[in-house]
Amino acid sequence: MKTPALALTTTLALTTLLSPIVSAQQESTTGYAPVNGLKMYYEIHGSGDPVVLLHGSFSTITRHWTGWIGELSKTRKVIAIEMQGHGRTADIKRDFSYENLADDVTALLDYLKIPSADLIGYSMGGGVAMQCAIRHPEKVRKVVSISAVFRHDGWVKEALDMIPHITAAMLKGSPVETEYKKLSPTPDEFPNLVKRVVAMDVKPYDFGADKLKATKAPMFFIHGDADGVRLEHVSEMFRLKGDEVFGDMRPRSESRLAILPDTTHRTLMERMSVIVPMVNAFLDAKPRK
Repeated sequence: MKTPALALTTTLALTTLLSPIVSAQQESTTGYAPVNGLKMYYEIHGSGDPVVLLHGSFSTITRHWTGWIGELSKTRKVIAIEMQGHGRTADIKRDFSYENLADDVTALLDYLKIPSADLIGYSMGGGVAMQCAIRHPEKVRKVVSISAVFRHDGWVKEALDMIPHITAAMLKGSPVETEYKKLSPTPDEFPNLVKRVVAMDVKPYDFGADKLKATKAPMFFIHGDADGVRLEHVSEMFRLKGDEVFGDMRPRSESRLAILPDTTHRTLMERMSVIVPMVNAFLDAKPRK
């Protein structure tokens, strides 16, 4: 039986290792955007309505979004970014916070002269996407939040108990560390990245239920039935954006909820063949009259 520490190490490593391979590479452009003191790395693939991909903690574009980019860019302009201190985006002397990261995302859209976009975020990236909708509603059309929370206690107790114990030593030699050393302009700073991300997530945070409810952007909450997010919290998020209705009898919300069976925080990213069609249907849906 795995110890909790070993289980966490395995999850973090495999989450960033298991990414589907792109079957047909789309034409792309890459660059660095000067936003809020960062030189933020980004890639643009395909053409069409813009959608921004936001990775999870300690990760990169290639670790979380490789296969997704290939599918989504068939019909959309996909903008994949690496957030503060992650991948090819160097860290700066500024606290990690969901608010700061969200401001960076919308500043990037301004830099690229994109008035508004859809956002797809996984884990930490899902929280950033929700903060974008709260703080910059004019920049966000729709949000897809994959295994994310809007409040610190949205995670199950065992996840909250484990977060303070995450260290760089636990990830030594893992694909997470290897990718960081390969891509980062400061390859020796991986221990500092881990400390800073952990510091952000151990500090109690709450985006505000009233603020989430007031967001204009429809949201699609995607979870696994064993993804570490309390089922009560999943229900709370969807009630705030979607409410409970008998959809055959009266109009229903434009927001959506999906809970995948036998699926964990890590294996959600392996369910691309199931999730991407649902995401495309959500993003393509016209407003209900």
